[in-house]
Amino acid sequence: MKRGLSAWLLCVGCTLAMIAGWFAPIARARTEAPPPAVHGLAPLPGNAPVPLHDRPPGALPDDGGPSPIIFPPQQLTIRFNHRLHVKELGQACDSCHDKARTSHKSSDSLLPAVTRCDKCHQSDHSDLGSVKSSPELLSQCGYCHIGYRPEDGNRVARMNVPAPRLHFSHAIHAARNVGCGQCHGAVQNLELATRDQLPRMKGCFACHQMPEPARGDAAGECTTCHLAQPSGRLLTSYPEGHLEPPSWLYDSGHDPDFIRRHKFVAGNHSELCSSCHSEKFCTDCHDGRLRPRSIHPNDFLSLHAIAARQNAPDCGSCHRPQSFCLACHQRLGVTLSGPYANFAGRGRFHPPKAVWTDGPRTAQHHAVEAQRNLSACVSCHTEHDCTLCHATAEVGGPGRSANGGRGLSPHPPGFSSKCRRALRQNARPCLVCHHPQDAKLAQCR
Repeated sequence: MKRGLSAWLLCVGCTLAMIAGWFAPIARARTEAPPPAVHGLAPLPGNAPVPLHDRPPGALPDDGGPSPIIFPPQQLTIRFNHRLHVKELGQACDSCHDKARTSHKSSDSLLPAVTRCDKCHQSDHSDLGSVKSSPELLSQCGYCHIGYRPEDGNRVARMNVPAPRLHFSHAIHAARNVGCGQCHGAVQNLELATRDQLPRMKGCFACHQMPEPARGDAAGECTTCHLAQPSGRLLTSYPEGHLEPPSWLYDSGHDPDFIRRHKFVAGNHSELCSSCHSEKFCTDCHDGRLRPRSIHPNDFLSLHAIAARQNAPDCGSCHRPQSFCLACHQRLGVTLSGPYANFAGRGRFHPPKAVWTDGPRTAQHHAVEAQRNLSACVSCHTEHDCTLCHATAEVGGPGRSANGGRGLSPHPPGFSSKCRRALRQNARPCLVCHHPQDAKLAQCR
């Protein structure tokens, strides 16, 4: 009897051991940490690079992602597989991002509500202070939350997705049938969606820079999307850096050689520059107050006379001849109105009288110089200086007219045969000395 009982107990024990062996893996799966995650940690498995055709429109191969100033860096603490949910499970974008179709502000959080995950993952996030999960692997906190450890008090790392520094309405774009992929690229081909899938300004220009009839309400002004100051100019200073235009936008990238070519950008698209810069910003440099040292070399004071004679209009783009140039020349005593007598030892600006004003005319005569580059003369002299010598002497006493002229003719020999053409081309120089009814002037009509 005892031997039969022992055999029976042995049989029962073996059966129980066999059953325990069958259910041990299931028990361990319910209590142990989930296996290491492979998918959903990066856009593609193994953090492989995303093909250009899957990135947002306007993305460049080496653009480094969207601007960190417009879209500040994010901290993603969750793993997610978009390709699994969209392609295999047939979920649409707005089934999770349901607020996108009604959002009018870029600061709205469009991340899915955590309770949306509960139906499939058999969890309960209705009370975030006491989240409930089932024994299934998909329901475990560590399955989705990266770095989760039960010993930390069932806390998960908080995600940080800063709001873009833009004016943007998802609702307006959705109402105009702008699909998600037109701004975010082919997210359905990726697993984890990162900052790299955020829009590029170049892609926005596909609509916002179209000709006006086709553009519709997609305004192309900078302030349509970018934040602005009360003055209307763009807000360009942020903690992450200074907002500057990209190189593809009218070649206006502020790279090292921009100071040399900015005049072309400003000349072709001045309204683009004025969206960020005030007129004072330009004049502070162009009027010499904050003049970059690269404009003039250190020894330019000794060379500027040559440069001024070669290209006086270029000098006049920054300097006013009758104030900037004349004031300096007067202080140095090299002008007709300056204290030249007090600086006789410094030499003269013009050649001696025997060469500069007396005949016969040579290449150094002032008449030749005036014909060659009159703008250089008027940088110091006014029209009155010319009439002091060239005004007619027929009235006002011997050797001097009523207005002080010396009667020296400004006309070269044989001018009477050419005066008709000169009068027809520009009568004003003639009227400086001649009255409109002057008989001599009538001979040239």
